[in-house]
Amino acid sequence: MSAAAAATPAALPSADPPEQRRTLAVLIAAQTLSGTGLAAGITVGALLADDLLGSTGLAGVPSALFTGGAVLGALAIGRLCQRYGRRPGLAAGYAAGALGSLGVVAAVAAQHVALLLFALLVYGAGTATNLQARYAGADLAAPHRRGRAAGVVLLATTFGAVVGPNLVTVSGEAAEGWGIPPLAGPFLLAALAYGAAAVLIGVLLRPDPLLLARRLAVGAADSAEAPAERPAERLAEPTTGAAASRGPGVATGLWVMLLGQAVMIAVMTMTPVHLGHHGHGTGAAGLVIGLHVGAMFLPSPVSGWLVDRFGPLPVTAAGGLTLAAAGVLAAAAPGHSVGALAVALVLLGLGWNLGLVSGTAIVTAAVPVERRASAQGSVDGALAVAGSTGGLASGVVVAAGGYPVLAVCGALLALLVVPVTVAAARGRVRGRGGVRGR
Repeated sequence: MSAAAAATPAALPSADPPEQRRTLAVLIAAQTLSGTGLAAGITVGALLADDLLGSTGLAGVPSALFTGGAVLGALAIGRLCQRYGRRPGLAAGYAAGALGSLGVVAAVAAQHVALLLFALLVYGAGTATNLQARYAGADLAAPHRRGRAAGVVLLATTFGAVVGPNLVTVSGEAAEGWGIPPLAGPFLLAALAYGAAAVLIGVLLRPDPLLLARRLAVGAADSAEAPAERPAERLAEPTTGAAASRGPGVATGLWVMLLGQAVMIAVMTMTPVHLGHHGHGTGAAGLVIGLHVGAMFLPSPVSGWLVDRFGPLPVTAAGGLTLAAAGVLAAAAPGHSVGALAVALVLLGLGWNLGLVSGTAIVTAAVPVERRASAQGSVDGALAVAGSTGGLASGVVVAAGGYPVLAVCGALLALLVVPVTVAAARGRVRGRGGVRGR
C-alpha cells in the first residue's frame, strides 16, 4: 500500500474536482493491489502447467486460458458496468480474479488438472479488470484531461506488477508451511490482492463515476443554461453526437489498439526464445522483459499529457512509428547483444503505451456516456483476442523465417497505424467543414 499512498493524492492532477480526485485515488490503490495479483500468472503460470500437466509442450496452456478468461471477463465486466455502474462491475472482476486464484491453489494442492484449467480461466477475468479500470479513471475527467486520468490509473498497475514477482519466494515458503506446493504461493498472494482490491472498490468507489457521469450528461442536456454557467461541465463534458462526429470514431481507437497489441505481444513473446537460442540465460531474458514491462506502463501519465495537449491522433501516429522503430531495431540487433534488444523492447513497450492511452481517449470520447461501458468492454475483449493471435502467430513466423523476420513483419504491421491516423484526421477535417457549412 505504500506505493499507492505515494501516488495519492498529491500526485493527482490538482485541477480535478473532489469527485474525480477520490475516484482516481481509489482506483490507484486498487490497481496497485491487483497488479500484484496479475504478476502471479505471468511469473509461475507456465511452471505450474509444466509441473501439474507433466508436459513442457503444454506450458503455454495457462497463457491461452488467461487470454480466454480476459476476453470473457472484458465482455462481462463491460456489461455489468453498463447496467449497474463501475463499482459493481470492477468489484466483480477483481472478485473473479480472487476466486480463480483460490481455485488454482486448491487444484495444485489436490493435483486436480480439470480444476486447474477452469480456475485459470476464471483468474483471467481478473486480469481483464486491470485494463478496464482505466476507463473508470476517465469517466468524470474533463475532455482535456481524459488522457492523463487514464494514464495515472495504468501507471498504478506497475507498482504491483514489479512487487509481485519479488514475492514469489516468500509466498512460496508461506504456502509450503501450510502444506501447499510452493508454486501455488503466488496465487495465494493473488487471491489476497484481488480480494482486497474488490473490497476497496466495493466500499470506497463512491460516487460511482459512470453513474455520476450519466446524471451529469442528462442534466447538461436538459439545462438551458449557458455552458459557462453549468457546474456539471467542471466534472465532465458529455459527448454528443455532433461532438463525436467532429472527432475520431471508435473504429480508429480500436484499430490503433489492436495493431499495437498484436505487434507488442508477438515480438515480446519470442524475444526470450531468441535470447535463449543465442546462449543467454533466464537472467538476461528477465532483464529485457522487465525493462519492456516498465516501458509499457511507466510512461502512461506522460502519454496522457501528450494526448491532452496535442490530441490523440498525433500520439497514435507517434505510437505506430515507435513500434515500427522497435521492430527494425530488434531485427537488426545481433543475437548476442542484450543491450540492443533491451532498447528495442523498451521502444516496443513505449509504442504500445502511446497507442493504448491515445486509443482509450478516442474510444471514450467517441461513445455517448449511456453506451460507453459496454463498448469499452467489447474493445478490450477484441484486444485480448488480438494479443492471443499475435502470440500464436509469432511462433509460426519464427519457426518459418526466424526472429528478424518476425520483427520486420511487426514493424510493417505497426506502420498501418499511420494511414489509419491520416484517414481519421481527414475525416475530422471534413466533419468540421460540414458543421461550419451548416
